[in-house]
Amino acid sequence: MYNFHFIVILGENSSRLCNLAAFSRAAFAGTMARVFVYGTLKKGQPNYKHMINTAKGLAKFQGRGRTVEKYPLVIAGKYNIPYMLNIPGTGHHVAGEIYLVDDQMLQFLDEFEGCPDMYQRTLMRIEVVEWEGKGGVGEARAAAEGVIECFVYSTTTYPPEWVGLPYHDSYDSSGKHGLSYVLRESRD
Repeated sequence: MYNFHFIVILGENSSRLCNLAAFSRAAFAGTMARVFVYGTLKKGQPNYKHMINTAKGLAKFQGRGRTVEKYPLVIAGKYNIPYMLNIPGTGHHVAGEIYLVDDQMLQFLDEFEGCPDMYQRTLMRIEVVEWEGKGGVGEARAAAEGVIECFVYSTTTYPPEWVGLPYHDSYDSSGKHGLSYVLRESRD
């Protein structure tokens, strides 16, 4: 039997579906968590490679969604990093992707997101826009009802001037904003 935690990761990238063979029931013997990613971890974004790197753990794409509440999604700092500021009711319904991850991937994501200093992992309600996930009756019911609870990597630790930056409803590193994300390996 699986133990499910719902997690939303707002952050950094995604581009290819994971190898479904890697997600057999035997592979998911431990606790699973839902993660919502909104930035560079989404498909097609600079850090999606981490979501499909099984050496870091397992992550299975479940679908697309958006935050039920509005939040400010800003691109900030000299490396143009997307941040969802934890200011509910302000900004936009933020679009992203929902993943089911194992404990190892969750630990990697905590470290990657600088949790709890840079980002904090908190539960948020996510409206399911498109669902591909497979699972038990309860999971199917939650997806059919349109809203699931997930952990999200958002931040309460930001400079006050970030509140004045432009707010986005979705993130693309090569978007019209002209603020290309700088990969960690390319930073000085």
